[in-house]
Amino acid sequence: MEKPTFTIEQVLTMDLPPVIIYAAPVMFLLVIAEWYIRTRELQEHYDKKDGFSALVIGLGNVGLSAVIKVLLFGIILFFYNLVPWYIPHTWWSYLLCIVAIDFCRYWSHRISHEQRFWWATHVTHHNSEQYNFTVGFRLSWTQHIKIIFFIPVALMGFHPVVFFIANQIEVLYQFWLHTELVKKLPRPIEYIFTTPSHHRVHHGTNDKYLDKNYGSTFIIWDRMFGTFQPEEEKVSYGILKPVDSYNPVWLVFHEWVDIFKDMATYRTPKAWWRILFGGPNMTLDKEHYYGNKPKMGPGTANVQIRRSKDEK
Repeated sequence: MEKPTFTIEQVLTMDLPPVIIYAAPVMFLLVIAEWYIRTRELQEHYDKKDGFSALVIGLGNVGLSAVIKVLLFGIILFFYNLVPWYIPHTWWSYLLCIVAIDFCRYWSHRISHEQRFWWATHVTHHNSEQYNFTVGFRLSWTQHIKIIFFIPVALMGFHPVVFFIANQIEVLYQFWLHTELVKKLPRPIEYIFTTPSHHRVHHGTNDKYLDKNYGSTFIIWDRMFGTFQPEEEKVSYGILKPVDSYNPVWLVFHEWVDIFKDMATYRTPKAWWRILFGGPNMTLDKEHYYGNKPKMGPGTANVQIRRSKDEK
């Protein structure tokens, strides 16, 4: 059977179900229910300003996604049309595509914690010291450049409809992980799937929790690649250098600002490369990365930004 090919115009005219939009009312109801339980029943502190910032960030991300939808669709379509093979549009292709996307999400997520450039596209999701459903809305407005990590899925030949629906399901799955109300689940579920317990660990700044549990839907990738850590002690949330702001724009761009400051400090391409793609907490050796004499002042290449145990 000849492989079906598509143009961007054809895909845009398809009746693709906006899974996340359909789920939005349920998500907001869960936010309200969690707020009520934690403040009224459990008498816990709930930072409403932090939640409002997360909501604004989330709405900004949805708006930006709509604006650049054609570009994102075009990238996936280009690589889908590039290969001669394809996977038929059947019920099992959705399951296979979810697994393929989740595998790519694991590596995309892991690299976003190991290289500073990619960390800047992800830090917004971690810079809250709260842990509740609103954290699921905190998705950076620059995260869309990570579309390149999912090109291998397009090259596998999944039907575009399958890809875009499976991707929405993957993103939607992340939302329910951001709560402290759900404790550990039965062991078979905890072994295979990412659960709130696993994801609480991922958001922790505790030494044993740093850079663990990158899995999106499946935790098996962490078990396979040595990044799994069970929840043991109480989790401290946030990043190692708190932002101390509720400004949504600053919460999205503060790491990018720090990167540009550090690049202005060192004037050699070698230093710039290390700043962009070295570990998020890497400190450059002023003697080794010579060139123009480093400027002293705010942002001077002491990149102690976050949570990683990377190189010096």
